[in-house]
Amino acid sequence: MSPLNGSGANPLRDPADRRLPRIAGPSGLVIFGVTGDLSRKKLMPAVYDLANRGLLPPGFSLVGFARRDWEHEDFAQVVHDAVKEHARTPFREEVWQQLIQGMRFVQGTFDDDEAFERLRATIDELDKQQGTSGNFAFYLSVPPSAFPVVIQQLKKHNLTDQSGGSWRRAVIEKPFGHDLKSAEDLNKVVHEVFEPDQVFRIDHYLGKETVQNILALRFANTMFEPIWNRSFVDHVQITMAEDIGVGGRAGYYDGIGAARDVIQNHLLQLLALTAMEEPSSFGADALAREKTKVLGAVRLPKDLGADTVRGQYASGWQGGEKVIGYLEEEGIDPKSKTDTYAALKLEIDNRRWAGVPFYLRTGKRLGRRVTEIAVVFQRAPHSPFDHTAFAYGESFTESSPEAYERLILDVLLGDANLFPRTEEVELSWKILDPVEEYWDEHGRPAQYKSGTWGPSEADQMLARDGRSWRRP
Repeated sequence: MSPLNGSGANPLRDPADRRLPRIAGPSGLVIFGVTGDLSRKKLMPAVYDLANRGLLPPGFSLVGFARRDWEHEDFAQVVHDAVKEHARTPFREEVWQQLIQGMRFVQGTFDDDEAFERLRATIDELDKQQGTSGNFAFYLSVPPSAFPVVIQQLKKHNLTDQSGGSWRRAVIEKPFGHDLKSAEDLNKVVHEVFEPDQVFRIDHYLGKETVQNILALRFANTMFEPIWNRSFVDHVQITMAEDIGVGGRAGYYDGIGAARDVIQNHLLQLLALTAMEEPSSFGADALAREKTKVLGAVRLPKDLGADTVRGQYASGWQGGEKVIGYLEEEGIDPKSKTDTYAALKLEIDNRRWAGVPFYLRTGKRLGRRVTEIAVVFQRAPHSPFDHTAFAYGESFTESSPEAYERLILDVLLGDANLFPRTEEVELSWKILDPVEEYWDEHGRPAQYKSGTWGPSEADQMLARDGRSWRRP
């Protein structure tokens, strides 16, 4: 059978393009919280783009579950509008017509037993009509508070059964808890129903091709590996900056903040990929082992007051436009102490990295949108190239598959390489919890003007070490 593209050929897939070379087998995707922004802007367009690239099976099925009083046709129209507005690939009627054959909608709330019975009947129907072979992934695009009830309902209504060689998988969006205790509780609930190899925790930054290329850069190039250590590296900076404010996410963001939202998952995962030893293979288990070793060796600074910084954006200018501060945003408590900027200095207590500081920072309303890992080598005694150095940021501009395309495809393929495991999540909270506790007890976040690169305290943190932040 040909891939889902309306014909036997796929004009959008270059045979030389090795970035998304595999095609999913018979399968379907159920999205809980299908009416939310994530589903509309990312998930549904990613499904269409995968279909348009010929990477989904011809009988692929998409099921939406939500409270809305919709018919199947209403759901299809919502998907159609989302695809038209947000898909990366051109709209092709023949692809859409084939994809729409497997679209269904189930109306109900998460505690509605009858709705989950309808969901089970819908999946059985799609097995027969579309040939999904009983293979379904359940995407929980819902608030963390809803995870337990959805997961228990899936178990109660026999939706997690993997009979006759079929598979069932759970896809969980971050945040993976609010602290170590809540993460442990959440993991317990999940693993009472799903085996570890059935659980895929989405970290969309790990789906970006540039991040995956870290491994190739390090381990496929014998030039780098001999110098990727404390003898040659002065320090490492890992930055994830955004130029936007909280926007419509105020209700979610306030009380969570930049450190919990970004450092605990994205940046600590990037640190682990940058610092880990070469795995025995690039399978999920081997990668997880090496990342876990690094996270277990991370050490916080002794003086959290000097070597951690939190900030809040104030009013300022962004892209030629006057913008308001965080405390003025709609839905934000004027007394909020939530951080919109966070910076940490960490060290890794092992032979390779002893004494090399890793500086992590993230923030909203910063100078520009950028994610960067900068491995800063020790300076040569004399360099004639100070003004003519290679600027790689302007040199790799080829389009790459969007993160959610790669991650959804990996879920359908059962490839867990890019998904954090339980132990990684809990180790990350062990690193961050003492910082959050210190911040809770010591004053308010430093203020920084929107459009700048954060509070002056963050610059002072590096200046005390004789270093400075890069300006991406």
